[in-house]
Amino acid sequence: MSSNQETILAFETRVRQMILHFKQLKKENSELRAQIEQEKSEIADLQAKLTQANNDYNSLKMAKMMQITDGDLESAKASVQKMIRNVNKCIAILSDEQ
Repeated sequence: MSSNQETILAFETRVRQMILHFKQLKKENSELRAQIEQEKSEIADLQAKLTQANNDYNSLKMAKMMQITDGDLESAKASVQKMIRNVNKCIAILSDEQ
């Protein structure tokens, strides 16, 4: 073989290797993109579940606040009366300042 033929053969071999490497990288890229899409979908599902869990928690918290037994009713009344007294004091202070 002449040196030109050897050079061409080496060049062809190198081109084939590069083509194979390109195909491998293309396949890997495709797999990674599919994995990214799957992860995005999973993230969206988890965010939806988190939102639902937060809504459920807030609903339960509201329901718990609405459950007032007799003892709780008395303490709630006392708390409201205390707040009313504080508001009346604030109004009186503001009236005196004018």
